Amino acid sequence: MNSDEPATKRTVDVVVLTMNDRDQEFRTAMASVLAQQGVDLHVVIVGNGVEPDYVPDGVQSITLDGNTGIPEGRNVGAQALAAGNAEFVFFFDNDAVLPDPHTLTRLIAEFDRHPNAAYVQPRIADPATGETLGRWVPRLRSGDARRSGVVTVMAEGIVLVRRTEYDAVGGWPGHFFLFHEGVDLSWRLWDLGRIGWYAGDIEVLHPATNPARHGPFYRMVARNRVWVARRRLPALLIPIYLATWVVISVWRFRSSGNLGVWFKGFAEGLRGGHGERRPMRWRTVWRLTRAGRPPIV
Repeated sequence: MNSDEPATKRTVDVVVLTMNDRDQEFRTAMASVLAQQGVDLHVVIVGNGVEPDYVPDGVQSITLDGNTGIPEGRNVGAQALAAGNAEFVFFFDNDAVLPDPHTLTRLIAEFDRHPNAAYVQPRIADPATGETLGRWVPRLRSGDARRSGVVTVMAEGIVLVRRTEYDAVGGWPGHFFLFHEGVDLSWRLWDLGRIGWYAGDIEVLHPATNPARHGPFYRMVARNRVWVARRRLPALLIPIYLATWVVISVWRFRSSGNLGVWFKGFAEGLRGGHGERRPMRWRTVWRLTRAGRPPIV
């Protein structure tokens, strides 16, 4: 055994989704995961509507009959590994890269330093430019991407979560399909009395793509914003949160030509479909506010 490695390795479930559309990126991503040292990995590849065309030795695979969306695909993968009772579950985009074989052990060390953390988010950087997009820094003031600290939301594609707490809150909101599922999950983890931690000094690589490249982007970001509010906020805060996001979204998308689509998605969310309503406690509202992001923005 390498003297630098702990006597007992920490256990990590790793969930990766594929639609067989990123052959080389996918292979590179998987190689970086399987190269991780000092951890006991259990890895599953979920084919979202496809049979995975690349499954390395020792990796489990699942084929879903149709594209269930990203959050439900993650749920399926996490459930497939649940019997192993791992300490953590790592959700990893199939075009990302862990540049250091000790990335996971470093992320786990953040949990040891911050025992109240339910999830740890690394700093995501574009491999070509080194840029960290503002939407990848899960706080309101994203200018200094290397500054670590408590965060109240997450960038869903690359995040390490304590398995017991992920299970306790019921995983991702699968019916969201895409967008804002991390807000819903983060708020539920905070409602357990936990926090999120952003590790700005731990870098993971991911191409800086535009989420608006997805056809349903404007409709789903609006619909799911309403769903998050209706599922998780106290009734008094729902209209404040939604009004805030109408103003923000009109400003952000005013020149996109898609405001009409956005408002149709907003109306779709108001009509229902959000699923369970389990509003956070007012104590959680206060804790989120003290952490720098009151749940009205």
